[in-house]
Amino acid sequence: MTTNTNTNIAEAAGTAVAENARLDFAKSAPKVFRALIGFDAAAREGLDPALVELIQIRASHLNHCAYCLHMHTNDARKAGESEDRLHLVAVWREARHFFTEKERAALALTEAVTLVADGGVPDEVYAQAAAVFDDQELAHVLALILTINTWNRVALSTAKVAGTDGRA
Repeated sequence: MTTNTNTNIAEAAGTAVAENARLDFAKSAPKVFRALIGFDAAAREGLDPALVELIQIRASHLNHCAYCLHMHTNDARKAGESEDRLHLVAVWREARHFFTEKERAALALTEAVTLVADGGVPDEVYAQAAAVFDDQELAHVLALILTINTWNRVALSTAKVAGTDGRA
């Protein structure tokens, strides 16, 4: 009986997956996908790799994107990021001493831009970022925030599954 029950559950799950299969964005729109990769690569130029991952992790938290969150926490670990900081990104305001002034400004800006519909980007958040980043860095931080939000929306819209990105 247990075998039949497990088989029925597996069959039902297989059917649900087949019915809910979504397009492969990279294959269906390769030119758009390559453009996003180019935009992402250009946005990262000149930025500290640790800062890049923190921004991507925070936006992925806010967007509830498990696929990107899994990918970027793994990338951050491989780059030497501490478990403490990874666990505290979501509550960085309460753990300010774990993050530099630049990182805190970038995280605040990430939240404001990601949640822009909730009240825009407050002047004080923008001013804080502008005070610690030069114009070129700030433009790259903004571009990175835009790219991770786009990637989150691609992953969520196409039902990407966390842990299937080929990164271990």
